[in-house]
Amino acid sequence: MHILPADTYTVLNKTILNDQDRKLLVMLYQPIIGTTSINLYFTLWSYLDKTELFSEEWTHHHLMTSMRIKLIEIEEARKKLEAIGLLRTYLKQGNINQYIYELYSPVGAYEFFNNPVLSISLYNNIGVTEYEKILEYFKMPRLNLKEYTDITSCFSDVFEATDMHYFESSIEDIRRTNSRKLELNAKIDITTIISMIPEEMLNSKSITKETKELLYRLSFIYNYNDDEMRELIRNSLSDKRTIDKVLLKKNARKFYQFEHSGKLPSLLYRNQPEYLRKPMGDNSKKAKIIYQFETTTPYDFLLSKYNGAKPTKNDVTILEYLLVDMNLNPGVVNVLVDYVLKINNNKLIRSFVEVIASQWAKSKVETVDSAMSLAEKEYKNRKNYETKTVSKKESKPTWFNQEIESSKASLEEQKEMEKLLSR
Repeated sequence: MHILPADTYTVLNKTILNDQDRKLLVMLYQPIIGTTSINLYFTLWSYLDKTELFSEEWTHHHLMTSMRIKLIEIEEARKKLEAIGLLRTYLKQGNINQYIYELYSPVGAYEFFNNPVLSISLYNNIGVTEYEKILEYFKMPRLNLKEYTDITSCFSDVFEATDMHYFESSIEDIRRTNSRKLELNAKIDITTIISMIPEEMLNSKSITKETKELLYRLSFIYNYNDDEMRELIRNSLSDKRTIDKVLLKKNARKFYQFEHSGKLPSLLYRNQPEYLRKPMGDNSKKAKIIYQFETTTPYDFLLSKYNGAKPTKNDVTILEYLLVDMNLNPGVVNVLVDYVLKINNNKLIRSFVEVIASQWAKSKVETVDSAMSLAEKEYKNRKNYETKTVSKKESKPTWFNQEIESSKASLEEQKEMEKLLSR
């Protein structure tokens, strides 16, 4: 469901927003989801009434003119806000669709830096120097209180209970700070993983909901499967047969860096963005191929091309180069990978990939359809060039490979030749 300019929206505040949230959004969230998404959040925030509860009804055309961006950019920015937990969207369909945008608070600095998905994404986008500066900014100063005595009064020191009239009141709708948790699709089966670790090593009853969420997040950000997560847990157990969460995060990061030459993962689109996909309804063979390119992650696509064999470190590095350095969309990357494998004997050669990627990036190829057309054109040019090269014959002397009759020179001819040579 794509937004139309006439579609309306209302902003609803599900939390309590303050100036500290602005700093969190700019310093922690903006490097991950970009300025357009943060500007959209601030714009929606600005439409709230004086009580900061809800807004009037506006059209998306107004939002376009206010932010000076296209609808597809608004839709992409909105999805990033939803994905990172800052927004929830509701839709009521009709002649004119009505949207409700619920605003949520950013998580606090402590929760942010303790979330491996968010903290690692920030680290990769700004680098170690800036990351350490931001971390230092949010740290509490440490004061030496050894020479001080805590004289704080407790509640009972100041107040006492007296006869009170009974009252009953609903507090369900009282405003409070409200943040959304990151919603991830489970890539691992924790029950199976835990069952394969002996009870004498790990107490399965110690696995809390919080621990499970951490395991899901680590498996997502580092792309770990069940076997890798099991080994990770076994290497992160404490003497009390519980999972040491600090050690678990440390080991997860070290193992990934060891496997990827010291690099850490980045957040990328899983597959082709919705607004760049081919509209549904076409049942042709080409449309089905396009759909496969658009809905498959580059890693899974490469996995399918290798018949289930795990891609090498070099292959994964090439995918990261295409997605991060060249900023190509996932569907376009799939087409490029498929094309390179086709013309290179099923081998992904870095130098060859870089040449094509550079050309496609300059041509601003964004959709799968345009990528396929360009690949098909290059493939035909390549075939025509090879055909011409093979069919082209070298120019040869008229005497080449011809049989020439030989005859013995006469005595007079020999003498004439000797005079010619001596001269």
